[in-house]
Amino acid sequence: MLRDFTSTATVVIFLFELAVLLRAMLRPLREPASRLAWLIAILVLPVVGTLAYLLLGEARVSERRRRRYAAIEARLPRPGGDPEAAQRLAQGPYAAPFALARSVNGLPPTLGNSARLASDSNAAIDEMVADIDAATGSVHLCFYIWLADTNGLKIKEALIRAAARGIKVRVLADALGSRQFVRSDHWRDLHRQGIDAREALPVGGIFWTLIRGRVDLRNHRKVLILDNRVAWCGSQNAADPEFRIKARFAPWVDVMTRWEGPVARHCQFLFAADWMAEKGDDITALLTPEPVGATVPAGIAAQVIGTGPLLAYPAMTACFAALIHSARSELVVTTPYFVPDEQLLYALISAAQRGVRTVLVLPRRNDSRIVAGASRSYYPALLAAGAEIHEFRPGLLHAKSMVIDHEVALIGSANLDRRSFELNFENNVLFADPVFASELRVRQNAFIAQSDRITREEVAGYGLLARLWQNFLAMLGPVL
Repeated sequence: MLRDFTSTATVVIFLFELAVLLRAMLRPLREPASRLAWLIAILVLPVVGTLAYLLLGEARVSERRRRRYAAIEARLPRPGGDPEAAQRLAQGPYAAPFALARSVNGLPPTLGNSARLASDSNAAIDEMVADIDAATGSVHLCFYIWLADTNGLKIKEALIRAAARGIKVRVLADALGSRQFVRSDHWRDLHRQGIDAREALPVGGIFWTLIRGRVDLRNHRKVLILDNRVAWCGSQNAADPEFRIKARFAPWVDVMTRWEGPVARHCQFLFAADWMAEKGDDITALLTPEPVGATVPAGIAAQVIGTGPLLAYPAMTACFAALIHSARSELVVTTPYFVPDEQLLYALISAAQRGVRTVLVLPRRNDSRIVAGASRSYYPALLAAGAEIHEFRPGLLHAKSMVIDHEVALIGSANLDRRSFELNFENNVLFADPVFASELRVRQNAFIAQSDRITREEVAGYGLLARLWQNFLAMLGPVL
């Protein structure tokens, strides 16, 4: 009897593993390297590999949430764009990235925008607080990480002041990234003051969360929209640069941009989709087109890109790659987490090989040893192609920016890693304006001035064990 039971269990386990293996092989839009990595993991470590695939192998969102997102996006009105902006961009050398960006969310380019860079992280928080204090209609905020430190509490108190003035305040904080804050009395204070504060992508019971979808699919967006006309977008969380939960990597060095004009309404579109997906009230009225003549067709041409695991393909990767391919003379990238897929890596290599000055600025000390090791595995190929790599010394360079030819730039929440490409909800602004792009380049130059340039000789001296470790971590990229 026991022998029969064991035989039956063995057959069941084999059939189950075979089904998972076939699923891994048949999943659409998966890189061959990723398929091969999962195939090896499942065959070599059948039990562990199978369980790992079920937990981490797919960007799974619960079917209920997927249907809810689809229904919301289908009925949300897209804010209008500017035909002059579309025509101007279509005739220029950067037509492809803007056309691709428009296909992601159906959001066209806009004109009539102005923008500025905050001087540093603390100044950005102070300016956001000032904007909240000046709001007259609505305040909408979404952060991945919100800490109960000086800057985090400045934001909290400003929101409470706004609610006391009768302003409608809506707040989203990622349930995992902001878990300490949403479990604290500060979160309850927001509710007591009449603020509608909700957790983005709530985790709930870990067991059922893993069954319904992946617990590490997160809302990584960082956006603040005020009165439907001002929007903040960039890399900064609601926290001090000292980032006390990981203080030994501090300071966190970020870039935040303040936008005024119709692009704010497009940021509102992303917030509305997230807000209503978390069962917030219907705010579609805020997305209706502005009256004719309400904007002046001048200023910065800007376009909003919102990506996430619900898209049919890794749109953020494609947008990054399209931008890189459009570069003619210079490409400068800052990112804390650099784990490219093949499309992005070869785009960077080809840019350097065709004579484009290709510059990567990464942190010397990374809060993730896995990411740091995987990042350095790509150094030899990039340096051999002629790219420049600089490692930022003072702290964790957390700014996510890309500037092309001092004319076009992308800034927002997305890193150059697979998590941002496939797993996280991200928000970015793509813009064309030589003045503002050059201003962002000045900030990038300040980062480079505080960095060490990595040489081919230095990389060659990493040592056998270091290179084995780095390449091993890079091999895990398609799996994680």
